[in-house]
Amino acid sequence: MSGNRDFELNRRTFVKGGMAAVAAASAGMQLVLTPGAKAAGKVVIQYDWLMSNGQIGDIAAVANGYFKDAGLEVEFSPGGPNASTVPPVISGAAQLGQFSETPQLYSARASGVPIKIIACGFRTGPYALTSKPAKPIRSVADLKGKKIGIQPTARFVIDEILAKNGIDPSEVTIVNVGFDKAPLVRGDVDAIGGWITNTQALSVVGYDRIDLLVRDLGLSSYADVYFATDAAIEKDPETLAKFIGAVGKGWGWVHANPQEAVKKMVAAYPEMDLGWEEKTVNLVLKLSFDGTTAKDGWGTFHPASIEEQLALLDKVGQYPNGRPAAKDVYTTKILELSAADRPKLDAPAA
Repeated sequence: MSGNRDFELNRRTFVKGGMAAVAAASAGMQLVLTPGAKAAGKVVIQYDWLMSNGQIGDIAAVANGYFKDAGLEVEFSPGGPNASTVPPVISGAAQLGQFSETPQLYSARASGVPIKIIACGFRTGPYALTSKPAKPIRSVADLKGKKIGIQPTARFVIDEILAKNGIDPSEVTIVNVGFDKAPLVRGDVDAIGGWITNTQALSVVGYDRIDLLVRDLGLSSYADVYFATDAAIEKDPETLAKFIGAVGKGWGWVHANPQEAVKKMVAAYPEMDLGWEEKTVNLVLKLSFDGTTAKDGWGTFHPASIEEQLALLDKVGQYPNGRPAAKDVYTTKILELSAADRPKLDAPAA
């Protein structure tokens, strides 16, 4: 993934109340200017991080004119290490936002911020444990007796995995690490956490490395989480649905034209490396599409999974003041309104 997103999990700090008074975010990059946009009004989306392969479908929606076809003028406002994701959405400077992972939204809601999930671009979080063949971690059972390198902001992830699988924390040694893979290469740890889509960073480990998604360790999560305020969902769900529908079409086009999509993405964001993105796009698509999206369409999520995620995060102490109710962290209204435009596709063939 372009940029260092290995530390993205739950990296934002949420403050209680007062969010509406926060100043609007700085202007983002204007990507779509349509002649008929005056009637429709501008839609700004505030992203959590820099534009990367996780937004390739969004970028395709721009390049192919899907927002224009929907009558929308859209502005992408990228985030970054010093950017705020929530305040622009709460203040109305942005109509919607995108978090890297679902726990960020849960934490915001637990702090009293009135936002809800409206769609999830990745069916599973891309966070994974990477190990080497000498000391492989291919299953939960392999965690016992191992040294696991985890970024401090992602410590709750390994806590969830252990709690979910009934493993005593004393059976695993947790080592605080940074964002590069050197500790694993040197043998200081037996496995290291990071985003599986950051293939360039992972390449230093070797092509025989073993990448195990947290999903395969029993941990449910969604990523590329689109969200909006309760008020926006209530007052203008049609505009949000048009946006999600256009992005869904973009992801559908990427599914059919992955290499061409990469070229368009890198043309729009030259800081990305064409060669590495070409090697990564199929992995990105496998995170975005599966049997459920083949049935219910891109962007879908399961309320039951959200309930499970909240319960597990609560169990490991993420909500000292009480976990938010599931009904307060998501709505299916926007998915329902955009159902006709969201492609029903399975994961691409290997």
